[in-house]
Amino acid sequence: MPLIAHSNLPSFERLKKEGETILSKDRAAHQSIRELHIGLLNIMPDAALEATERQFFRLIGHSNQIAQFYLHPFTLPSIVRSENSQSYVDQYYQSFEDIKSQGLDALIITGAHVEDPDLKKAPFYSELKEVIEWAYNHTTSTLCSCLATHAVLEFRYGQKRQAIGNKCWGVFKHNVLDRQHPLMSGVNTCFDVPHSRYNEISKAQFNAAGIKTLVESSVGAHLCVSEDLFRIVFFQGHPEYDTVSLLKEYKREIILFLNKARDEYPVFPEHYLSGQNKAILNEFKAKLLNDEFSIADFPETLITQTLGNTWHDATSAIINNWIGCVYQVTHEDINKPFMDGVDPNDPLGLK
Repeated sequence: MPLIAHSNLPSFERLKKEGETILSKDRAAHQSIRELHIGLLNIMPDAALEATERQFFRLIGHSNQIAQFYLHPFTLPSIVRSENSQSYVDQYYQSFEDIKSQGLDALIITGAHVEDPDLKKAPFYSELKEVIEWAYNHTTSTLCSCLATHAVLEFRYGQKRQAIGNKCWGVFKHNVLDRQHPLMSGVNTCFDVPHSRYNEISKAQFNAAGIKTLVESSVGAHLCVSEDLFRIVFFQGHPEYDTVSLLKEYKREIILFLNKARDEYPVFPEHYLSGQNKAILNEFKAKLLNDEFSIADFPETLITQTLGNTWHDATSAIINNWIGCVYQVTHEDINKPFMDGVDPNDPLGLK
């Protein structure tokens, strides 16, 4: 079902040009279709702010549920941004006060680039905690990506993330552990997921918190759900990533190295690049370090042509199932608070 362009957010026009179904607010008003209002708390750094926004918008827009989707992006004031990014946020994003005033059916919280395992050192720690508590009490479900998952495990379950040493990044094969859970309907039993993180919540920590792991891999638990089926959905990886996201991240890591913000030239993301692509990038590295090339010569276009995507279909199916769960609960009576009169251990009536 369509996304509704209820603001002048540039992503709506860009997604429309990409072939996505985007309806104006006037056209949407003439359709007798249930609305779903989903918030997007975008706490990604400037370099990935708009790209992350579009990634989640696409996933919601690809849902097959019978609803019109109103997506409401907002961020946290304590995140220091460049002048251009702050101007973008000021012009197109809502405030958390507005979000609380209008209410949401569900909330998505993105990851963020915070390498230190101690989340209390993040400038947005208190603000993020406030949003998470509000969402738990006022929305049907909260879907968390990477750092947001770590934050919820600390805030609500007392499980603090742990440093894993070298950066875990690449595309990894995952296995479904519970094929009967509603979020797993129609999902392949084995699929890939991109990861990019320096810290983790272990499967043992999820278990200790009473959280069920639905999908895991050699790099740990990925998709988990809270004890009440889907009140909180935890992604530890980045299934929302575009095909080129890790390549762009690799390029940003090179820039950090050139600017002496990191000590070593970055290693390749695992299971992501072909042998030919690695050879091209190694040649670029040699010429860059020999001052024959600059970062402007980074062969992004050439590499992009041969990159594969082995996670999009599974991600779309999972998000579609999540939207279906949200819709089924909220559609019963939109004036009821979440879970009012509903078995908290079986909100979909599956037991």
